[in-house]
Amino acid sequence: MTEKEISQEQVEDVEVSGKVSKMLEEIKALSPQERSSLGISMVKQLTVLELSDWVKALEKEFGVSAAAMVPQAGAAASAQAGEETAPKKDSFTVMLVSAGDKKIQVIKEVRTITNLGLKEAKALVDEAPKAVKEEVSEEEANEIKGKLEAAGATVELK
Repeated sequence: MTEKEISQEQVEDVEVSGKVSKMLEEIKALSPQERSSLGISMVKQLTVLELSDWVKALEKEFGVSAAAMVPQAGAAASAQAGEETAPKKDSFTVMLVSAGDKKIQVIKEVRTITNLGLKEAKALVDEAPKAVKEEVSEEEANEIKGKLEAAGATVELK
């Protein structure tokens, strides 16, 4: 009978041989990193069927289920598709990073966007990085960003 032909029940009934006991003692002497590398190397050499039997034996031995560790099909598909798993952000802050070379045009655009007076708009631009508008929709944030960038500013959405 070959190793592959040994059933799960037979494996459970077999006592650890002297040879295996000696190997286990040597493995215990290894560092945690070495044991991890050894384990990974061993698992890589198993067939899918052998690995499945091994997982079942571990589940039975330790009273755990490997199924709890498997991600849900929807989450796995999303991750594989590269989609964000975090909830989509629904409000943004438009941050003026710098006014650039066209400070006057940026001040004019800030006044239009915020309805601030000249003095307040100039102060906002001078104090960059500073929030121009907070808690706006993604569409509005992108529109504001486009206008400020067209005026020569550097803008970030947060």
